Amino acid sequence: MFTGIVEELGEITAVENFGSPVEASRFRVRGPVVTEGAKHGDSIAVNGVCLTVVEHDGDSFTADVMAETLKRSSLGALGTGSRVNLERPMIADGRFGGHIVQGHVDGTGTIIERLPSTHWEIVKISLPAELARYVVEKGSITVDGVSLTVVEAGADYFTLSLIPTTLDLTTLGIKQPGDPVNLEVDVLAKYVERMLGYQGSDRENGREGTQGGTQ
Repeated sequence: MFTGIVEELGEITAVENFGSPVEASRFRVRGPVVTEGAKHGDSIAVNGVCLTVVEHDGDSFTADVMAETLKRSSLGALGTGSRVNLERPMIADGRFGGHIVQGHVDGTGTIIERLPSTHWEIVKISLPAELARYVVEKGSITVDGVSLTVVEAGADYFTLSLIPTTLDLTTLGIKQPGDPVNLEVDVLAKYVERMLGYQGSDRENGREGTQGGTQ
């Protein structure tokens, strides 16, 4: 599990594609902070996507990305020289600085516009219709692995107010209109929707849920 607090702005140093059309890719990522102490099989979030360390040496690690991940995320658009947000999983006694982030991307959005201000910047991002119901004003959302607070939630977009630290230390400072971003909505909203759906189904079938087994 992650918290959406980016530890390091890394860089893709090599991409190897397998198959035609591409069935998988292997990324080599430079990131001395997250690579320190890394072991084979460890997880590292790359732009919000949980990837598994295959190899590591010095200040870099490699990770394999399957076709499904390439299709559902913006990782397929990355190439040599691309900057990426990196985060290691949260340790049990660590500070919970952001919100619950699984590293399982729900979809992608596109930066629509950026509105600079003196002390912050408003960024407007498109929102897939199937994710709109999970996004609320002042709620949490993960954009390219960064835990952020929604300012405005529209039917097909949302806005963020980004402080200078976020702009300086993550890819959100360099992304431009038209660039894709990975989106992960708050998993708690999805659990609530699922549970309410089951309750509605039970009522329609004349059943009421009970606790502690059969009454």
